[in-house]
This record gives sequence, structure tokens and C-alpha cells, in this order.
Amino acid sequence: MSAQRDECVRRDAADPLSSLREEFVLPDGVIYLAGNSLGALPRSVPGRVGDVLEKEWGQGLVGSWNAAGWWEAPRRIGARVASLVGAEPAEVVVGDGTSANLFKAVVAGMRLRPDRRAVVGERGNFPTDLYITDGASELLGVEHRRVDPTVEGITSALAEGDVGAVLLSHVDYRTGTLRDMRALTALVQEHDAVMIWDLCHSVGAVPLELSRCNVDFAVGCTYKYLNAGPGAPAFTYVATRHHGTARQPLTGWHGHAAPFSAADAYHPAPGASAFLSGSQPIVADAALEASLEVWEQVDQSALRAKSLALTDIFIEGARAAGFEVLTPLDHAHRGSQVALRHPHAYPIVRALAARGIVGDFREPDVLRFGFAALYLRHVDAYDAASVLGEVVRSEEWREERFQARSTVT
Repeated sequence: MSAQRDECVRRDAADPLSSLREEFVLPDGVIYLAGNSLGALPRSVPGRVGDVLEKEWGQGLVGSWNAAGWWEAPRRIGARVASLVGAEPAEVVVGDGTSANLFKAVVAGMRLRPDRRAVVGERGNFPTDLYITDGASELLGVEHRRVDPTVEGITSALAEGDVGAVLLSHVDYRTGTLRDMRALTALVQEHDAVMIWDLCHSVGAVPLELSRCNVDFAVGCTYKYLNAGPGAPAFTYVATRHHGTARQPLTGWHGHAAPFSAADAYHPAPGASAFLSGSQPIVADAALEASLEVWEQVDQSALRAKSLALTDIFIEGARAAGFEVLTPLDHAHRGSQVALRHPHAYPIVRALAARGIVGDFREPDVLRFGFAALYLRHVDAYDAASVLGEVVRSEEWREERFQARSTVT
């Protein structure tokens, strides 16, 4: 055993988060570095979901909307998410998917600035952000202006004086670059535009302070670092100052002030509840709520320190293996993933998976590895980097079985 691996073992023994690893189901022989795509299964989820199916639905039937708290789930669970993102309980609701919630936020933000003719998005952002903003812009009859997500790029776009809203990802999905939320929000608002943040790759990965950063709107998913399961509902943050004035376009009955009045006219519910639309996925909500109970045991500063330590270890090994590292080396600008560039990225990812190291691939040439600090160990980061080096040196990725593309990459 190398001295570096010995040191990783010692760090794991002293890790204040080490006990949380036992809260998750982790397959033997696997180092799971795709938690930035789909988080691991919390051990409490099957039992909680089973109760919803067998007791609440099976026995309680329709009465469970009241007796089991189904109706209040979007607000109750939203309040738990609020504690993770630095918001007030009434500012966050859970429901619908990321794409639908981004659409709501972009339209609501632009409606707050009806005299503006452009919404700014970042060039190279995650496709759904780009597509949804295109669709919202078409609906509103405004321009979707794509810029580089730098101070210079955003300043140049804002200088034209016609921007109503700006949508940025807090952590870049491809490179893992962490943006300065406070500074960029202030920059956007100095030009009287509305700031919207996509938190999909930062919630559960880096500490968040939405209220302190004066963010207007934010949207995030819960199936990555929050471990709520495939297709889990997303959440929406609406700053208190916009309650009662922000108008979202998908005005379904769950966002009505009196949904059971059967009124013909829509009147928005108070708080972030106005951003709800249709019936909620109660079974998926149960999985999310069970996962959030684990998060209530987490010290965010310890989480961030461990995340940086894990990514440092892996980056050192990847650089030694000859990879170009796309993720910033500077801690202040790094999320909780490591992105590497290689012309044969896809077969290398497949060869790693065959060795039990699960990461993922992003077009055209990026290997991506997520470091979920709740269940990963320092020794996992070291071992994964070691196997990465072995796969490259041996060129086993050239084997025919690793060349064919799967539907989901």
C-alpha cells in the first residue's frame, strides 16, 4: 500500500461525515462517481415508499390527502429544501420537473420587466436550459441572447439595456466550474434585470445562501446530490419580495389560492405556492423526504471541506495519468465534480465501469466524475484515480466491447 493511500485511510478514519456512508445502499466492488447524475439510494427510502404504497394509498386511499399530509407535501418538503439552500420556508416549493420549473421562472422573471426585450442565457449551458429558454422567449416574443458566462460576457449583454432576466447555472454541468453567485447576482440587478439560478449541480454539493445573495428565482433538481431517485421532483425558489407580484405561466389548480372552491377564475396562492401547477408525485415525494432526513444530519462546512479534499486527490491522480483537467484547480471556483478531456473519453468511461469505477461521459470528449461527499471516502478517490491510470496505460479501452454507444451516455 502506498504512502498516499495510507494517508487517505487515515483521513477516512477521522472524517466527521464517515458514519453517513452507512445511510446508503452501495453495491460491492463499485466506486460510484456518478452521483452528479443520479445519487445513490438512501437505505430509508424503500421503507418510506412502501408505507406510502401499502398504508397511505392501500389503506388510507383518498383520505390520505388529508390524513397523511399529501396535500401539504410540496410546502412541507420545500421547507426542508429551503434549509439547504439558505432560504425561508415559504420561499421554496417542491413539485414538477426541472424543465417545467425553469420555464415558469424565466417567464415570471420577464413578466416582472415587461418593457425589456431580451433574456440572457449562457452559451454551452445544459441543453434543457437552452431549449426551455428558447421556448419561453418565443412565447413572450423576446430574444434569447446567449453569452459566455463570464463577468465580461454578461456585462456586455446587459449594457444594451434591454435585458429583463438572466439564467445561469451555479455549477457548470460539463466542467464543474462554480460561479460567484453573490457577485453575478449583484451585477445583473445593477442593470435592473432579474437573476435566475439553476442549482441542479450545486444543491447538496456546495453550500448555498440564496437569501444572502439576494437571488430572485432559483430552480434545482433533487435526484443528483440529494439522492431522491430517478425522476424525483424539482424545487422552485421565489424570493419573498416577489410573492404576490411574480406571475408564472402554468397556472394549474394546485397553485390556486382556494383550489377546492372550484372557481372559474385563477387567483394565485400566497408565497412560492403560486408556482405549483398540477397534482404532485406523492410516491416520489416520499423518497425525497426520506433522503432529506439524512441531510438534516449534515454540517455543510464539513461537506464542502471533504468535497474539495476528494476532488483534490482525484485531480492529482488524473494529472499524473496525463489527462487535461477542465475543472478549476482553484477551490473557490470548483463544484463537486471533476471533468477530464480525452479524445477517447467514451470508451475509457466504459472500460472504467467494467472495473467498477462508475462515472459518465459528455459530448464530445469529456469524462465526468461526481464526488458525493456523504458516501464517498478519500480512499475511493485515490483508488478510482489509480484505476483510471491503469486503464489508460494498458489501453484496455480499445477493446471492441467498449466502443458501441449506449442510448444513455
